[in-house]
Amino acid sequence: MLDISNGKIARVILLAREGKMAEMQLESYIADLNEDEQASLVAVMWVGRDDFDASEIAEAKKMAMEEATVPTEKYLMKEPLLADYLESGLDALGVDVSEAEDDVISRHQ
Repeated sequence: MLDISNGKIARVILLAREGKMAEMQLESYIADLNEDEQASLVAVMWVGRDDFDASEIAEAKKMAMEEATVPTEKYLMKEPLLADYLESGLDALGVDVSEAEDDVISRHQ
């Protein structure tokens, strides 16, 4: 289904919630993801933003790959509700967001 781990998405959510202090770290983290991971991340955000239904995740990923005209990190950094949309997208896909976030937090302590 997705070409990115729940943990990586949770890390983006956590960094996005940290605000200005973590912007450079978030941008760098997204830039370091491979093309498939970046497309999946955008697709999850689109599902969370209600641009696509969860059942259309494959179509969303395909569109994210085809329509990428700016670096993914630049595109996502312009979305002020990025963390909320990613959480909503994961929830729509049946992923327990809090569990994924807890795993990321425990690994980085």
